[in-house]
Amino acid sequence: MDDHPLFVRGLELLLPAITDKRAEVVGSTGDAASAASLVSRCLPDLALVDLHMPPPGGIRAVAAVRRTTPRVRVVAMSGGGDPAPALEALRAGAEGYLPKTSEPEELLPPLLAILDGWAVLPSALLRGLLRPAHTPSVDLDAEERRLLQAIAAGKSTLEIADHLHVSERTVKRMTAALLRKLRVSTRAEAAALAGHAGLLGGANPNGA
Repeated sequence: MDDHPLFVRGLELLLPAITDKRAEVVGSTGDAASAASLVSRCLPDLALVDLHMPPPGGIRAVAAVRRTTPRVRVVAMSGGGDPAPALEALRAGAEGYLPKTSEPEELLPPLLAILDGWAVLPSALLRGLLRPAHTPSVDLDAEERRLLQAIAAGKSTLEIADHLHVSERTVKRMTAALLRKLRVSTRAEAAALAGHAGLLGGANPNGA
């Protein structure tokens, strides 16, 4: 969702050509209020939301998309240097953030990484997330550590369910409980907090 037609047109032309038609733009709008309904109709794998869209704005668009189509990966995008909107977007449910550049092709590598299940954040923003004012003391059991490590590795809900030998519904319930325990709102924040606090130490990605 972006209110700059030339930028959107650039993505429409570049994505199919560079990805051998693996990725393409299936819908776009410059109206933040209609973003969630557009995503619900198109059901893309990924929704790219410009945080500087006109009112009600990109943050509310992120929250609405996350609420109505939770399976869609939401990536926030901004041309400004202020990290505050990016952090707000992550708290609203965005699973990644990309700085908006004048050349759409510069976004393609991180967008493809996000489609592959990775969370992508600029290094400056990541450093900010890794330096919280207060790092909570959290005691995690072995199962919670395995779940947190899978989240930090960018695994999807389905992949985590297979890894932990539980249902997707159980993974969602476990993830919600873990986020509450860590006092964060999104998977990206949980992964950043875990790395900073050393909560992943000693965990084995294969569960052995």
